[in-house]
Amino acid sequence: MKLPIAAVGRSIPRLEAHAKVTGHAAYVHNLSVPGMLIAKVFRSTVAHGRIRSIDVTAARAMLGVFAVYTGEDIRKVIAEPYYGPAFHDQPILALDKVRYAGEPVAVVLAVDTHVAEAAAQLISAEYDELPAVFNEVEAMTSTAVVHEVLKPAGTFADLKHLKNKSGTNIALDFHLRRGDVDKAFATADHVFEHNFRTQQVLHLPLEPFATVAIPEGDRKSGTLTLHSSTQSPSFVRIEIARLLGWPENKVRVKVPYLGGGFGAKVYIKSEALAAACAMLARRPVKFATTMEEQFYMITKHATTLRIKSGVTRDGKITARECEVWWNGGAYADIGPRVTQKSGFTAAGPYEIDNVKIDSYALYTNLPAAGALRGFGIPQLVWAYESHTEMIARELKIDPLAIRRTNLLREGRPQATGTLMRDAALGQVLERLATRMQWDKPLDRGTETLRRGRGIAIGFKASISPTTSMAIVNINADGSCHLYSSTVDMGQGSDTAMAQMVSEVIGVPVQKITVVHPDTDVTPYDMATLGSRSTYHMGHAVKNAAEDARDKLFAMARELGLSAETTPIPDVFKKKYGMQAGNIVGVGSFIPPYTSPDANGQTTDATPFWMIGATGAEVEVDIETGEFKVTRLVNLVDVGKAINPAIVETQISGATIMQLGFTLTEQMNFDAGHVTNASLADYKIPGIRDIPPLMENEAVDANQKSGPFGAKGVGESGTFGVSPAIANAIDDAVGVRLTSLPLTAEAVYRGLRNKAGNPLRND
Repeated sequence: MKLPIAAVGRSIPRLEAHAKVTGHAAYVHNLSVPGMLIAKVFRSTVAHGRIRSIDVTAARAMLGVFAVYTGEDIRKVIAEPYYGPAFHDQPILALDKVRYAGEPVAVVLAVDTHVAEAAAQLISAEYDELPAVFNEVEAMTSTAVVHEVLKPAGTFADLKHLKNKSGTNIALDFHLRRGDVDKAFATADHVFEHNFRTQQVLHLPLEPFATVAIPEGDRKSGTLTLHSSTQSPSFVRIEIARLLGWPENKVRVKVPYLGGGFGAKVYIKSEALAAACAMLARRPVKFATTMEEQFYMITKHATTLRIKSGVTRDGKITARECEVWWNGGAYADIGPRVTQKSGFTAAGPYEIDNVKIDSYALYTNLPAAGALRGFGIPQLVWAYESHTEMIARELKIDPLAIRRTNLLREGRPQATGTLMRDAALGQVLERLATRMQWDKPLDRGTETLRRGRGIAIGFKASISPTTSMAIVNINADGSCHLYSSTVDMGQGSDTAMAQMVSEVIGVPVQKITVVHPDTDVTPYDMATLGSRSTYHMGHAVKNAAEDARDKLFAMARELGLSAETTPIPDVFKKKYGMQAGNIVGVGSFIPPYTSPDANGQTTDATPFWMIGATGAEVEVDIETGEFKVTRLVNLVDVGKAINPAIVETQISGATIMQLGFTLTEQMNFDAGHVTNASLADYKIPGIRDIPPLMENEAVDANQKSGPFGAKGVGESGTFGVSPAIANAIDDAVGVRLTSLPLTAEAVYRGLRNKAGNPLRND
């Protein structure tokens, strides 16, 4: 019965490719339903202030306007209209005060988009402005307090002690202690300390946030269906049901294709406002943001990092102390988890006996920050790999050699105490050295055009604990349906999951339909984030497929048929006398996890480790500071690739995204106002910005605990990009940059400083 099909490990074309290239793929932005109203938001013009008044008179009087709502109107359908995965701190519309410039204050509903936009511009508000804080380090001690009282959501145990705490901007402080850091510093041959900074940037998926909320029946006995561009349909259903005080079966969340997400679309984003408006209006409501409005929805944490290391004469790191301050903006979102999970690895992928880490999630009066491809790891790798390189250069040790000396090896404890298992750190580093031809001299260029090269390696602990469930339905003709709530937002998960089903059951991938997430149909999945889908949902899918296969084999044997050779349709015909019936397999997966103790120590911090390394070559014009990246080599450990072609594109996409964060992207603020909220002023990489040589490779590795030996890939390509480029610039001209983004001006200033002729700071 099981066909000789080897689907896993093959570069099968993506299942949705034809629908996307022909324009038939459905997106929420294109959805229209009868009677639908369009929601447009009026936003705060101050960064921090108490709301004195909101005047919506002119907006309500405008021809074509259906309704105008404020935060007090929302309370008519949702008594406590606050949401958030870590803290219930974010109001659907501002209540009592605003906490950042751009916060939603009121919303207009109209049939016509242009009418709603024009009416929103007629709304005005008055505020009593309050002191604001924008810098994460200053937020630690600032008298400007963003939230009067902290309100943990109850989801995470390590936040419960913060309930009702007041007078602080600290949303979480995570601490890790291993060994005796003070003693190690006192006996070290050398002590190095450096500070680093990363900027606030944007996810900027080309499909902005969008939700269509459709109410049916009355407010007490009705239901609500949400068509949403979300990465976490199961969480959205749970949270919307909580807000409305309903059981989950009255809320349905459906997800079509996503035009990108990168972490922006996890948890609640556009859904709460669309749902509240639909409940008030008793009409379908569509809330879809513009590209500009993305700048006020969710961002990536700006960070300040301090790293101090004790080192022997031969480059062995004996102690490392890290302090990290995360700028979480006005609302916590998932920032506390970023603070903790990335805090596990702040000391880097090195075997260091004495480690001290302090990681702080801070509220500020800027747009909220949350998960973005890498979950805080790219910020940390930027710091610890720049720092490690600076140590190597100071001690005149080869940058590759110092990493070889200190790199964590299989079976050795990481800073949390968790042993490294199936983490190909050494293999990735050595393969990078080979691809970069590190043992050969580099052409150093000309008198005015200097060349340099740099390397960097980083790692990440996968988020845990989380739950995934899947259903595989074998039809009587031998075709299959796979039901899961993993969202394919461009990463190719539908295809990879179908390949796993094909491998287990022996059905061609073309005969497997992956059902898009629909919480009335597809079972629970925590969310599509953190590169967890291949490993977590992959296990659930494999288990469901095996359950279905075993049930099919059992039915064949009961009928006296050969389970191994009888075609699937013949089994069903023998059982039911015709082409009829189904076999349903169910699978679930929860990885093991042990919560860290008070010192951040745990025997099981993660189900798997993600590894990524980058080598960079640059050319720098010493007369202008202008530089270009001429080559990027990206190496990752993904275990066994389910679909090698998809892995290749994932590495490329991650690398290019981080290249933008390294060289051009930065949100600019003036008193809390975003001053470059458009694609004309916020520069993401274009095709001309891609290095002429970009090489990607997944090393030959195996994740023994993973489904078919696989693990996630979507973030690994981001880790080493920024420090590798900065290290290459330093190698070329001896200028060390410690803040992102890396700019020609910063290089030129560094060259002038080095020459003893600094530029003025105008």
